Amino acid sequence: MCIPLLTILRDHLQLAGTAREASLILSQSKVKVDGRLRRDGKYPVGLMDVIEVPDSKKAYRVVPVKGKRFDLIEIADDSKGFKISKVNDKKTVAHGHIQVSLHDGRSMLVKVQNPTSPKEDVYSTGSSLQIEIPSQKILKEMKLAEGAYAIVTAGENTGRHGKISSIEPGNATRPGQVEIRDQQGEAFRTISDYVFVVGEQTPLIELPGA
Repeated sequence: MCIPLLTILRDHLQLAGTAREASLILSQSKVKVDGRLRRDGKYPVGLMDVIEVPDSKKAYRVVPVKGKRFDLIEIADDSKGFKISKVNDKKTVAHGHIQVSLHDGRSMLVKVQNPTSPKEDVYSTGSSLQIEIPSQKILKEMKLAEGAYAIVTAGENTGRHGKISSIEPGNATRPGQVEIRDQQGEAFRTISDYVFVVGEQTPLIELPGA
């Protein structure tokens, strides 16, 4: 699910012709991932990460693309200050605080004032968080719900996106199913694990074909 940063510079952005040239760019602190300077060519870049190359005044986001696992799409200046992360899981940890696990392997701790009445426990598994970068401040939660805008991250419909028209919960033998209506008005179905919410009614981010 990840691509080394050096490969991104050389093969995807074509900012370098060789691995040595890409390493030189990184050593000069010229590349940011999610708002932080990165110098390690092996640094893993994954879904929804934001890559910024200040010298070129360009920024890119990693998104699912039809026919590929994912690719980079150029984004506007007002989009590079946040990323979107999917809530894969959450659990209660010490002192009643909530640990939220995100799709990119990170965890965020939600402090709870009163463990017997955790009013701060508001985030749902399957929803997405708009997160300011690099501060990591949560700006908004976008629920996995009818009417939300989503993109498919895996399976035969990878890269297709549109509004969620229905959600069918899963059970012990069958995964949950989500129906999405794309921009052409065509409805298709996929499993809920493959659905990544990117907006409440319209997408917050640039998407291929949008």
